[in-house]
Amino acid sequence: MSETVKYDAIVVGSGPNGLAAAIRLAQEGLSVKIFEASPTIGGGMRTKELIRPGYHHDVCSAIHPMAMASPYMQTLDLENYGLEWIHPEYPAAHPMDNDPAVILNRDFSRTAFELGEDEKRYKNLVGPVVNNWKELTEDFLGPLSIPGSPFKLARFGLKGLQPACLLKKRFKTERAQAMFAGLAAHSILKLNEIATSAIGLVFFGAAHTGGWPLPKGGSQAIADSMAALFKSLGGEIETGFKVESLEQLPPSKAVLFDLTPHQVAKIASDKLPESYKKRLYKFRYGSGAFKIDYILKEPVPWKDPECGKAGTVHLGGTFDEIARSEKIMSEGGHPDDPFVLVAQQSLFDDSRTPDQKHTLWAYCHVPNGSTKDMTEAVENQFERFAPGFRDVIDEKITMNTEQFHSYNANYIGGDINGGRQDIWQLFSRPVSLFQPYAMPAEGLYFCSSSTPPGGGIHGMCGYHAANLALRKDFGISKPDRILKA
Repeated sequence: MSETVKYDAIVVGSGPNGLAAAIRLAQEGLSVKIFEASPTIGGGMRTKELIRPGYHHDVCSAIHPMAMASPYMQTLDLENYGLEWIHPEYPAAHPMDNDPAVILNRDFSRTAFELGEDEKRYKNLVGPVVNNWKELTEDFLGPLSIPGSPFKLARFGLKGLQPACLLKKRFKTERAQAMFAGLAAHSILKLNEIATSAIGLVFFGAAHTGGWPLPKGGSQAIADSMAALFKSLGGEIETGFKVESLEQLPPSKAVLFDLTPHQVAKIASDKLPESYKKRLYKFRYGSGAFKIDYILKEPVPWKDPECGKAGTVHLGGTFDEIARSEKIMSEGGHPDDPFVLVAQQSLFDDSRTPDQKHTLWAYCHVPNGSTKDMTEAVENQFERFAPGFRDVIDEKITMNTEQFHSYNANYIGGDINGGRQDIWQLFSRPVSLFQPYAMPAEGLYFCSSSTPPGGGIHGMCGYHAANLALRKDFGISKPDRILKA
């Protein structure tokens, strides 16, 4: 790169974290440009007409509890740039074989009450998370540091660090344990691994605070609103520009990568020490996803109609069934009865289809790099809880891990989480425990979900990376404050 600076900072990649980093830098008056390899911005937030014109499908992310939980995203007033949130009546439902579905309600007390025998236990376990939500998200959604609320975080940590299979014993009923399993399985880990409880508790807390909303028109609306805000601050975006080396980029003081470690090791190879590159290549990617997008003639015929009031439905049965299927998957197998995550956006957003038909989104976890077609296994789970589901299918399209990777270069082996997010890579991702965003090269930073706090549409990885760049390269004091745009 030339010594003459053309931009103060460049961001490579326009996923939620790349956009958040760019906005944060532009808020300080810096000149910032984003380069995106794909023809459209958004990363995991893209919405496309995958099957037929007029039917809008979220390619990856669909429901957004973490966007509502994000301390930084909530300062951006994205509603002023076209974003409209829709809240289904229920954040999530968990159907059971011979009992009514377990309902995760936005109302904390109502959720607890409907758990019957576990009402008090639910209040004791989840109540402190809900009551201390603001402090916990500010401490939890970032790098390892001295917490602002150490006692509250410690109390959460004592629970969250437990494997989900241990914390489930806080509940006595099969129904409460099953609902907890569905939330904890978002970790894409075996449920006997350390810290899987934290994921479940965070999703409980999100449901009872900001909710689990979906954006009107599709997840692309989040990306578009962030881009509009960024441009209003003077930012520039260039799409269709694949960065393969630093020499392609115009001169700048800082470059922030919304990419994963293996990609950055290649792009910045000449600037990085060999020892650091070796550590980047040792970064472990997580399990993958197999996804099906549907056009349905009519809504899913759930055995329990209450499931039709939920934006998200978890299919998997009991805690033990979900734990077994995730264990098989984590050990390289393909369970016959996978845990299936379902999003039924068009029930609540009529802009998704041009007629009375519906879109549906469903995926299960599979081993990294798997090309096995899981359609039959996924649809068997639908038929288990919604007999006659196959009869309402009009058309469908599948994505295996190779197709996920082709769609988004960050999804290596179909890993949509930016890397395995176990206890060993929770805070020390991609390499460093105490300064995970910086590289041992002047002006180079990671800002992707391969840094803390990891995957999810929350933008906090980009926010923290930008703050570090502001401090190191631009001498801007107190950049850790969260600003209004």
